[in-house]
Amino acid sequence: MTGPQRIVCLTEEPTETLYALGEQHRIVGISGFTVRPAVARREKPKVSAFTSAKIGEILKLKPDFVVGFSDIQAEIAAELIKHGVEVWISNHRSVDGILDYIRRLGALVGAGDRANAYADELARGLQVIEAQAAGLPRRPRVYFEEWDEPLITGIQWVAELVRIAGGDDVFPERSAESLAKQRILADGQEVVRRAPDIILGSWCGKKFRPEKVAARPGWDAIPAVRAGQLHEIKSPLILQPGPAALTDGVAEIARVIRAWSAAQA
Repeated sequence: MTGPQRIVCLTEEPTETLYALGEQHRIVGISGFTVRPAVARREKPKVSAFTSAKIGEILKLKPDFVVGFSDIQAEIAAELIKHGVEVWISNHRSVDGILDYIRRLGALVGAGDRANAYADELARGLQVIEAQAAGLPRRPRVYFEEWDEPLITGIQWVAELVRIAGGDDVFPERSAESLAKQRILADGQEVVRRAPDIILGSWCGKKFRPEKVAARPGWDAIPAVRAGQLHEIKSPLILQPGPAALTDGVAEIARVIRAWSAAQA
């Protein structure tokens, strides 16, 4: 068997990817936020959050490879590196980046062929959704809200999936920013001015409250609020830059957009 044998996954997407590739036997520890696949929570020790980790517990697992995501986990990575652990922190932010991530992770664990086939399958699924969306009579304007206090709009892969599903993100310039602080909306009236037809909410770690969104000052002027087009996309489906976003996440967005389109007829 080639590649690392004892992998700790600091976020959900490497866990979901390795299970999809049939390489879950290599995983010895996972993030406490992992919900996909559900079996991982039952089988694997939970040794990290997102911004923190149980370094001592991770070291007890004797990992030969740790996989994390983004600059936010830089301190965790640095601490593990000081203890001689090999760490890979990916920083992909786009749909193409997710597909490339799957290919690279597969290659790193000696499952390159299966990873390439899986990534190709995911890409074909996106092409099908995009082709279906091309037949919609009108593309809705979509506001995606990642957090409510302060207001944070969607990251790049989310905006791209909205487009693939048949909509247009109302803050395309914000989605290109990799850091959440760069996607903060200083004034909720920015959303009012951009007049989205659909509001999608995915508040990381808590339930989306459409009634609270609709009650914001001046938001009754927004077409989405007037038409009751406020929908939750569960955060595990869309906020992780991994397979879930490219399957169930985009499918849920497409379902909302198709329903909106049917209501326009």
